[in-house]
Amino acid sequence: MTNLRSKGEPNRYGPVAAAFNRLGALILLLSCLLAPSDAMAQVTPAPLKIIVLGDSLSAGYKLPREAAFTSQLETALKAKGYAVSVPNTGVSGETTSGGLSRLDWILADKPGLMIVELGANDGLRGIDPARTRENLDKILTKLAEKNVPVILAGMMAPRNLGSEYGKVFDAIYPDLAKKHGVALYPFFLEGVAMDPKLNQEDGMHPTTEGVAVIVKNILPTVTATLDKIKAGAK
Repeated sequence: MTNLRSKGEPNRYGPVAAAFNRLGALILLLSCLLAPSDAMAQVTPAPLKIIVLGDSLSAGYKLPREAAFTSQLETALKAKGYAVSVPNTGVSGETTSGGLSRLDWILADKPGLMIVELGANDGLRGIDPARTRENLDKILTKLAEKNVPVILAGMMAPRNLGSEYGKVFDAIYPDLAKKHGVALYPFFLEGVAMDPKLNQEDGMHPTTEGVAVIVKNILPTVTATLDKIKAGAK
């Protein structure tokens, strides 16, 4: 084929070709920079949400927000490498009846784990243990229907209500945990109840240090349940 460009004639397409080459190189560079790496391409899973269906004991009565049970539990779990969020959904003065009435609202938040911490106010008000049992039974039944893993935190009745009341009340938690096959933490205030150094002036609500003891004691039950949830998800 005859070369139409005579010898020594400058290539009039040279500057245009060079510009296209530079543009192509720039596009290639930008595509490399903008393309997500394998690590970046992986979507970070949302933290598992732990909802505490509870009363003032978990809400942090008269405590700073960061000192409440929910905040201290979230901090302790994150320190152990668990990706969780534990919003404060406790309601001061809450009874088992109140907890049952707002359960649907709580479930709308799609918890990955529920800690049921109710019953202290039932005992303080001398509510018939049969009603407390019925309410907790309904709560656990609904959570099972929604496939929400549960830790049932037990409570003990005030001893000034008599030994018979205490015996019937205290038996509610192990009985229901067995019936529904859920994890049981026998007594939410274990190691804190009746200790003036760990309770506020009212003798019932834990101090910041008291909450820390509660979190330390319940933590193995929570981590074991989270590990079971993770294993079941594989």
